[in-house]
Amino acid sequence: MTAPGRGDQADTPVLEYPFTRGDLPRLRMLVDQYADREGLSEVRRCDFVVAIDAVATNAIQYAGGGGMLTLQRADGHLECHVHDAGPGFTADVTPPAAPGAGDPGGGRGLWIAALSTDQLTISSDTRGAIVALIMRLPH
Repeated sequence: MTAPGRGDQADTPVLEYPFTRGDLPRLRMLVDQYADREGLSEVRRCDFVVAIDAVATNAIQYAGGGGMLTLQRADGHLECHVHDAGPGFTADVTPPAAPGAGDPGGGRGLWIAALSTDQLTISSDTRGAIVALIMRLPH
């Protein structure tokens, strides 16, 4: 885990945090703390924390029991990448338009994350899925 502080340099992680189920409360607290330091308003921080919690919970439940969260400041945005060790996806996918859309088993976590952030992308690599959540920072 990296030390707290402003991520003034572009693309420099301000937080790297491996997580499992027991880490979720601390993960939510850390994301809120770092997002506050990077300038997100309270309402935007709450949305960001809810979105990241939903994605991290999906990684725990469906993709191997945990993952790696990386939070960084880049190009006027706060970006969070959640990388898991699950089977990934067969192709890059788009977030569901509504809970259960295209996924009869649910889809609520990604739907909530897509609604709560400025941008959400989902991709896969040889190690698993990567969900990127992006929030614009105030100027």
